Amino acid sequence: MNDHTRDDTVGPPTSGTPTGWDADRGPSNGWEHGTLRRAVIHGVRLYNSGEFHEAHDCFEAEWYNYGSGTMESAFLHGMVQVAAGAYKHFDFEDDAGMRSLFETALQYLQGVPRDYYGVDLLDVRTTLTNALNDPTVLHGWEIELDGEHPVAREVDREYAEALE
Repeated sequence: MNDHTRDDTVGPPTSGTPTGWDADRGPSNGWEHGTLRRAVIHGVRLYNSGEFHEAHDCFEAEWYNYGSGTMESAFLHGMVQVAAGAYKHFDFEDDAGMRSLFETALQYLQGVPRDYYGVDLLDVRTTLTNALNDPTVLHGWEIELDGEHPVAREVDREYAEALE
């Protein structure tokens, strides 16, 4: 683990043992990269609340912590593209831009474990693939985290604002 991606305040997953979590490291530091998990929690909640730009910012800021070619970088870059694609679709009605971003996201997310840091990536990849042909599948779709579909709270907005 790199000290700059360590955050011992991030709790365990609410269910399961996703890739990135190791209970043997202990309940206060079981995440390989605690800052990544924190960014995922905030980013997913914001995405699920339709705050795509803010979700993008959460994933993007954390992405800069990892070198090119790492699993962490690929995952976060893919999630940046997921949020940006939704932003294009919902805020700009630009489905050509959405498709381009989703195609890139699918490339980045290829080979990332389906439960990476608690995100149901099989569902993400399936939804993105379906959205290439029918963007309306995004309407009402939320990203699953630890078996739930959490939505934003004030703490998530504060986290995103602090990134600016």
